[in-house]
Amino acid sequence: MDYRQLPKIELHLHLDCSLSYEVVQQLDSTVTRSQFNNEFIAPLPATDLLEYINRSSRGYLLMQTVAQLRLVTLDVLRQLESDGVVYVELRFAPLLHTLQGLTPTEVVQTVQDALAEASTLYRVIPRLILCTLRHYSAAESMETVQLVETFMPHGWVVGFDIAGDEAGYPVATHQSAFDYAHDKAIPVTAHAGEACGPNSVREVLKHFRPSRIGHGVRSTEDPQLLDQLKLQRIHLEVCPSSNLRTNIYSSYAKHVIDQLYRKGLSVSVNSDARTVTPVTLSEEYQQLATTFGWTLSDFLHCNLQALDYSFAPASVKDSLRPVLQLAYS
Repeated sequence: MDYRQLPKIELHLHLDCSLSYEVVQQLDSTVTRSQFNNEFIAPLPATDLLEYINRSSRGYLLMQTVAQLRLVTLDVLRQLESDGVVYVELRFAPLLHTLQGLTPTEVVQTVQDALAEASTLYRVIPRLILCTLRHYSAAESMETVQLVETFMPHGWVVGFDIAGDEAGYPVATHQSAFDYAHDKAIPVTAHAGEACGPNSVREVLKHFRPSRIGHGVRSTEDPQLLDQLKLQRIHLEVCPSSNLRTNIYSSYAKHVIDQLYRKGLSVSVNSDARTVTPVTLSEEYQQLATTFGWTLSDFLHCNLQALDYSFAPASVKDSLRPVLQLAYS
């Protein structure tokens, strides 16, 4: 089956980790295909999450000007269109893109403008989540969440996230930024339960109070935590192929997404990073069908869950729900 023909919701996709070779060539014509494969794509498997994250620097270093940010954003939306994605929440850390003089505000404005432009070219409905990073200071996290506050009224920026090396940096530094987000009614998601075990998920739930967890797959190591996630109605943004790259699981068959789904947790299927992990959402669907026997009914359920837990306005959710139901019926 050609899963590209099915409408899909993607909640977990890093903008700066999804550069195609074609756009890299436009940004730096000296990068050969061999260099791209070796420097932009993580090995399978990477040694750990940190080695995987280090690959992302090749992307964001090419996203330091208005023109570069625009090109990459338009190219990612082009990729999503060809993959059948109808709604996406892209995420990135604006402070990474200030190395050549752009201010964080200019960075977000540029990507927002590019999303508006892409919306006239493609059918994908895009929204933006701004990330702080685990190694950032409290001030940098606060600056990032205040950028969310500033841009949310425009309608493109919809949430706040924390990404990065969860094993190396605790949550305490970022507590005030997440408290601020809740005070300002800013929707929150957070990476956890990827490089670290279930305790990292418990820590994030307690201190950051997100409605969604990015990854969260290590939660299966603690049955009580699974019960807590169900009770608190926490949605897991699961990225199976990415977890193989980061060496959490040795094969697709050993991934826990099917276990989470069968236990009744709210999960969605996501690609995470279309370059660092070279995969499309359609290819993830094919792997799930082949490995676990997922059917159109299963994919519909996960897409509806993703839509319900998205940070999209009610009008967008109401418009997309019948589109999904019809396509998967």
